[in-house]
Amino acid sequence: MVIHLPPPQTDPPLPPRQTLPTMYDLPSEDLEGSGLPDEFHDLQPQLLSATLRFSIYDSNNFFTGTDLNLYYDIRHPLWYKRPDWFLILGVSRLYDGTDLRLSYVLWQEGVSPFVVVELLSPGTETQDLGQAEREDNQPPTKWQVYEQILRVPYYIVFDRYTNRFQAFGLNQGRYEELSLPEQKLWIPDLNLGLGVWQGSYQGINRDWLRWYDDRGCWVPTEAERAQQEQQRAEQERQRAERERRRAERERQRAEQAEMQLEQERQQREQLLERLRARGIDPNELLG
Repeated sequence: MVIHLPPPQTDPPLPPRQTLPTMYDLPSEDLEGSGLPDEFHDLQPQLLSATLRFSIYDSNNFFTGTDLNLYYDIRHPLWYKRPDWFLILGVSRLYDGTDLRLSYVLWQEGVSPFVVVELLSPGTETQDLGQAEREDNQPPTKWQVYEQILRVPYYIVFDRYTNRFQAFGLNQGRYEELSLPEQKLWIPDLNLGLGVWQGSYQGINRDWLRWYDDRGCWVPTEAERAQQEQQRAEQERQRAERERRRAERERQRAEQAEMQLEQERQQREQLLERLRARGIDPNELLG
């Protein structure tokens, strides 16, 4: 007698969110790294985020990361790059709309960066400029990840020592260097441009990367905006004060003119009274 056993019960496959590591599972920093190489690597990303003001994306529909681990390969979940600054469009400001990110995990988020900015330093220059070769049994280089895996549309490189600003855009799957008239790059998809601005930020006067609008004006930070509002308010106060003083002068001139007319009227009346006292009819004189 042949006994037919029922087929084994198999559970349906779990979705990637339940089977792959999330940002809570992956390290949020390089434990062997030495941290930020200099203060510029802290201040420059701050300025990029502070001047990013969209007219086409609301604040809950994009994310900017600074020195944050970006995990990009589902087959190698511990491989990551750590851009100095990057912009993601079309994702929630918070992870799953609820939590601050510890890292950016591409297979969980599903959206690659739109802009990546790297700040050159002597130790990373060859990697940042695509001059380093991938070593055997090692992860792909930074350039390879941005160009061939993440396919980041705009890759920006800035050298704080020479103030050289370079931008690369994808053309048939490869980066080509973009022309930067007046050290400015207009990005139509953002309705914003990125350029080199000479000025003071956090008390440091030097060349910085910052965003500019469709009028060619540098986008102000919140502190600069508050200062501008304060200046406008002070200018309005001064204008109002000038107008008040002008009105006061006009009032005084009107009063003086009225007093002059009254004095002339009184003098005329006194003259007429003296004529009458002498028996002279003023009407006959006037006739």
